[in-house]
Amino acid sequence: MEAFQIPSHGAMLNALAYIAPGAGPHRVVLLLHGFPGNEKNLDLAQTIRRAGWDVVYFDYRGSWGSPGNFSFTHSIEDTRAAIAYLRDPANAKKLRSDPGYIVLIGHSMGGFMARYVGAQDPAIKAVGLISAADMGVDRMQLLKPGEEKTAVASLAGHLAAEGMAPLAGCTPESLANEVLANAAGWNVVALAPKLASRPMLVITSDDGLAPSNDAFVEALHKAGNDEVTAIHLSTDHSYSDERIALEKAVLDGLDYLQHK
Repeated sequence: MEAFQIPSHGAMLNALAYIAPGAGPHRVVLLLHGFPGNEKNLDLAQTIRRAGWDVVYFDYRGSWGSPGNFSFTHSIEDTRAAIAYLRDPANAKKLRSDPGYIVLIGHSMGGFMARYVGAQDPAIKAVGLISAADMGVDRMQLLKPGEEKTAVASLAGHLAAEGMAPLAGCTPESLANEVLANAAGWNVVALAPKLASRPMLVITSDDGLAPSNDAFVEALHKAGNDEVTAIHLSTDHSYSDERIALEKAVLDGLDYLQHK
């Protein structure tokens, strides 16, 4: 296990690597946490490492002690910075990792990051989504003129209820306004064509996020992606009583990549 920091736009992000045994180079999973990140899914990190992969986890700017201000835009930038870190040959040597084989797996907001950043980066080998959130983007795109203020207040209330204590440099209102300003560019379904040629794992639960993810899966199929695995587990947002089933679904997806 290696603790280190990832440079991102003047900040140093706190990071951990779970390094697989052996000389490597090992393929890498970048594991992205949600909002605010109470469920870190580090049991998945240990499980994935046992299967022979390196796993890297980090905290976005302004979250959980990483310096800087938290925002969704900064989190996108930080995810890209983590990928750049892993592609640096010197860092890959230190982690005994393969800089050319990176898979993104994200939970909740981390799924939003994995989907968006993966769509913009064709060198990412595959993307795994665990209850991926749309962060209110879908709702903002359906607004009629004059409804913006009410929608921002509603989303801000939802974000506040999720818990803001681990986040710095933001308010529920600033984050809600950020979603409103970026709603068109962050459209979930519109990302499907850019991910049509890569394996996708989409896992959902009974947390209310399944419809958005189901629409994304349908869009992937329409875009011609025949490597989509969609799994639904009847549990809560943290997969509290289905952790083993969640681990199996992720391992099966990674095993598919190993034999692809």
